[in-house]
Order: sequence, then C-alpha cells, then structure tokens
Amino acid sequence: MRDYRQLNGLALAYVGDAIYEVYIRDYLVSQGQTRPNQLHRLATHYVSAKAQAALVQKMLEEDILTEEEQDFYRRGRNSKSHTSAKNADITTYRISTGFEALMGYLHLTEQKARLEELIQWCIEAVAEQK
Repeated sequence: MRDYRQLNGLALAYVGDAIYEVYIRDYLVSQGQTRPNQLHRLATHYVSAKAQAALVQKMLEEDILTEEEQDFYRRGRNSKSHTSAKNADITTYRISTGFEALMGYLHLTEQKARLEELIQWCIEAVAEQK
C-alpha cells in the first residue's frame, strides 16, 4: 500500500502502538533505566491506555494538533475494535486507539520530525505530572 492516508484507524493504531512504544523504550534506556521490571513500570506512565488517553486529551485542549492530525486521531478513536484493554474502560481504550492511530499516521507518512516533536511533548507532559 502506498497511500497510507487510506488505511483504517485500527491499522494505523496497530503501527502507532509499536512505534510509540519503541520511542518510549529508547527514551527510558537513554535515561539510564536498565532493570526490566523498572522499565516496564516506568513505561506504563507513557504507553498505557489511560496515559495515552490523557495525553491526547491534553493535546486537544492545548490545540497543538493540526486539523489533519485531529482527523486521524478521530479515525482511530471511532474505529470499531473487537478487543478491549485489560485495565481501561471502553471510552479510554477508544481514545488511546485514536492516539495510536495518530502516531501510526505520522510514521507511515514519513513525518518523522512531527512524530518526534509530539512524542517529546508527551515525555515532557508525563514528567510534569510526576
């Protein structure tokens, strides 16, 4: 497939979930975290459905997403998934799916600078909450 803009929200979220997690894992290891249990515990502050939903809602409140980015977020959020998160309600899960779809869209359309800008924003937002 060449026109990734045509992908459905769940396919975008599938890619976005993996890409975002790799960036967060890289960040945690670069910060000197090396113990697996510690890495997993710290990663949940960034990659859980609850964390992702809170991050994308803050992005929307602060109006940092373009109209096109909001469209891809909504595409993921509104996708009908036949699975659900283990530790989140359906609304939180759907919002986090939208977050992942946005990340997948940016990655697949090779908007690396924007992807990294938003991920850095997420890292800073989580740091502010601590």
